Amino acid sequence: MNTLRDIPLLVLALSFLVLWVSARIGAELRQKRRDLGDEEHEDFGVIEGAGLTLLALIIGFSFSMAVGRYDQRKNYEEAEANAIGTEYVRAGLLPASDAARVRQLLKSYLDQRVLFYTTRNRGRLEQIDASTGRIEDDLWSAVQVPAAAQPTCVVALAVSGMNDVLNSQGYTQAAWWNRIPAAAWFLMLAIGIACNLLVGYNARQSGSKRTWFFILPAIVAVSFFLIAEMDSPRSGVIEVVPQNLISLSGSMRTQ
Repeated sequence: MNTLRDIPLLVLALSFLVLWVSARIGAELRQKRRDLGDEEHEDFGVIEGAGLTLLALIIGFSFSMAVGRYDQRKNYEEAEANAIGTEYVRAGLLPASDAARVRQLLKSYLDQRVLFYTTRNRGRLEQIDASTGRIEDDLWSAVQVPAAAQPTCVVALAVSGMNDVLNSQGYTQAAWWNRIPAAAWFLMLAIGIACNLLVGYNARQSGSKRTWFFILPAIVAVSFFLIAEMDSPRSGVIEVVPQNLISLSGSMRTQ
């Protein structure tokens, strides 16, 4: 399921096919049974409407979850940029040699963070995570040594700022792991299939009514596609652009 939902276009194609086939199956089941009377048709329509309403609610809630997670990833990108920029300034509170080392490490660390947001290759991502971990160890050592040698309130500000830098990376990683549960996807798909079966079964045999066999699956499939786009950090066209980190990197290079 993780691989499937990481390819939004595949979600669009497969969901449309499955939902369209469901509607056709419903229509075939209807043809094998007697026609519904007007009263039965009306009662069945109530059930169909209730199912479609439930489907709309589930899709709406899932889309809201996806948007919330997307906004969270954007907010943490901004928080990372602020933490790194603040620590770059606070590094001046350390002895000159330590300050120069911390600032150089922060520049390298910032480059890795930009790559984290922009890369889509999972093999490359593992290398970036490994490099980021090594630089984080070096950054902490770079402030730990002068703090131990000169435990003052001024130096403590630099240590606190470095702690914020490391914490912000952890928050960002947690936000990128936070996805819509697979169970929610299966529930949406199951309700979508059931609704299309009902639509196909309740459809009269006129050509205008049978256009629902294409319209409803297309609408639901596009909804699934948009949810997958918002919920997939490294695929699709909707992505978190690290504009704050890139801007910060440019300002650091000029200093």
